[in-house]
Amino acid sequence: MRFERAPWWLKALAGGGLLFLHLPILLVFLYAFTTEDRSYVWPPPGLTLHWFARAWARPDIWEALWLSLRVALVATAVALVLGTLCAAAVARSRFFGREAVSLLVVLPIALPGIITGIALRSAFSLADIPFSFWTIVLGHATFCVVVVYNNAVARFRRVSGNLIEASMDLGATYGQTLRHVILPNIATALLAGGMLAFALSFDEVIVTTFTAGQQATLPIWMLEELVRPRERPVTNVVAMVVVLVTFLPILGAYHLTRGTDTVAGSGK
Repeated sequence: MRFERAPWWLKALAGGGLLFLHLPILLVFLYAFTTEDRSYVWPPPGLTLHWFARAWARPDIWEALWLSLRVALVATAVALVLGTLCAAAVARSRFFGREAVSLLVVLPIALPGIITGIALRSAFSLADIPFSFWTIVLGHATFCVVVVYNNAVARFRRVSGNLIEASMDLGATYGQTLRHVILPNIATALLAGGMLAFALSFDEVIVTTFTAGQQATLPIWMLEELVRPRERPVTNVVAMVVVLVTFLPILGAYHLTRGTDTVAGSGK
């Protein structure tokens, strides 16, 4: 199949759009190396690695990073279990209200984050639940489940039911069918969904603001530093870490889901 070359103006628009999206990120990276510690001056008066050592030596950054990592890992684990079970029920079963259940599962990521945050804070207050690590996890799990669910339900719908029936007809138990037939076909979708859920949880701000109490995840720490800066370039160093930590899972999820339009038995 022969493709026509795009006109120059379309290439220029595409390049301008990419520049508009990514130039601010590049500036964040650049100012992590600046010698100016109080304001952003263009061009930077000099370049230094001093702020990386300063960031490494600050215990408040390590505490916030460790909290963000723990929250993201646990929220992702919860999302993998709940999202996969919901996807299996919706894709492989027929029951009254199935579409309504699907809508309710997806709804949290469609709502503005501030609405979700206020709703969760009100629920925790009514139930007299103190803010803790677990309130942050529950807040993040509400939208992480959606990411896993969307990946899993799409893959479940492409897996032929004939594979499962054939496995059972040949004498396999449900556990053996799950292990040797279902999981191999949906594994990349679950892994991609888990990676995306981890990235979303790690850099989440709005819902965390309403569910963290006095705790500070890394994005909350960055927000507070921007309001009351101590060493402004240190914030840029931490921002670089956040970009890298969230970019790698997204890149991995992209590669995992690329070329998965067909699965075993989908054409049977």
